[in-house]
Amino acid sequence: MNKQIKKITLGISETTLKNNIEKYRERAIELGATNARVITVEEIPVDERVTLKCQVPRCFGYGVCAHCPPNTLKPAELRSHLENYKWAIFFAIDFPSEVIVRDKATIKERIAAYQKVYKVVNEIESAAFYDGYYLSFGFAAGSCRHVYCSLEENCLALEGKRCRFSLRARPSMEAVGIDVYKMVAQSGWDIYPIGSNAEAKDIPKGTLAGLIIIN
Repeated sequence: MNKQIKKITLGISETTLKNNIEKYRERAIELGATNARVITVEEIPVDERVTLKCQVPRCFGYGVCAHCPPNTLKPAELRSHLENYKWAIFFAIDFPSEVIVRDKATIKERIAAYQKVYKVVNEIESAAFYDGYYLSFGFAAGSCRHVYCSLEENCLALEGKRCRFSLRARPSMEAVGIDVYKMVAQSGWDIYPIGSNAEAKDIPKGTLAGLIIIN
């Protein structure tokens, strides 16, 4: 997608908006998404129980970076912000189950899989920004601390310093209370729960998802 920086205007026609949003959906597919949809924000299920699962049982990412609970946007805050938006791009990427299952033997492949989700989110969010939807924002998958800074001893942003990957790092959908399983299922796509003791042979595939709120 060529970056053509457009002048900010006070009004973008509904036709232009719909054309651009479809362009972003197609771009998600070009970047490697298995499935992508244009949705309304009303289709985004925000549920406090999702962030509860970050704590019980306690996720290894809880509290270790600025984009994970309890440091990031709360579900109630997100719900309030979504009232000012209408459209979003939701996408999912399928991976071999052995890549997503937590196994030290495939950690490089797993990190690369999560980074692929971030790349889609980053590129579409950037494209929307330069098209004039400058309040667009996105959510990726997994803890950015483990996706980008797993070999670092700390999260600089938690110390009040500049994030090492400030233009790439985003909260995961789950970190802000979005029920990803429900969103994928209600889109008609397949997804399977993968816990810490799951075995690849028992799971048809792994699925990671991302979301970009456009306008």
